[in-house]
Amino acid sequence: MNVNIHPSWKQQLTEEFDKDYFKTLTSFVNEEYTSHTCYPKGNHIFNAFNYCPFEDVKVVILGQDPYHGVGQANGLCFSVNDHIAMPPSLINIFKEIETDVGIPFPQTGNLERWASQGILLLNATLTVRAHEAGSHQRKGWETFTDAVISSLSRKRTNIIFLLWGGYAKKKGAKIDTSKHHVLTSGHPSPLSANRGYWFGNKHFSKTNELLQSFGEREIAW
Repeated sequence: MNVNIHPSWKQQLTEEFDKDYFKTLTSFVNEEYTSHTCYPKGNHIFNAFNYCPFEDVKVVILGQDPYHGVGQANGLCFSVNDHIAMPPSLINIFKEIETDVGIPFPQTGNLERWASQGILLLNATLTVRAHEAGSHQRKGWETFTDAVISSLSRKRTNIIFLLWGGYAKKKGAKIDTSKHHVLTSGHPSPLSANRGYWFGNKHFSKTNELLQSFGEREIAW
């Protein structure tokens, strides 16, 4: 695995790359990508960091696992490549945006446009074997992404963390809520959304209100 990560993140995470767990993780990922079809593409594994340098992070959205279908994952949580059908959770995200801030449903589910505005679209696990959800969990990625969250929490202020669903809320234990802002709701998956735990959370307008209060540019969702 080639750690082709933005220099600002390399500076923050150098100690992690030198730890034994990360070396073991690297060996595992290399073997998986050699022996199986895995997603995202090898040069997209660290896309979340490369689109959003450390000092530019304004918002963090936490996902769990990359999509495991053909051509879907592009290294940004909840995002799919252009010309790929939108998964149900992403459809529900766009439905809430349309209701909340009046932005029409987009033609693509590619969220690179969010990442380039300062949104770190971070999955807890950065790789997956094709058609095997969760296949790369508990191999070391979670430790690495915990370190990412901890670094942001310690060294930055006024980041808005959007934690959707139980898994993301547990992952948020690393956040210093005296320095940062945490918005929580149910997950946008149909199971949660249809029970009333997602729609109406207004996280997108609330995020922009907070950014405005910090003197930061609002997100064009």
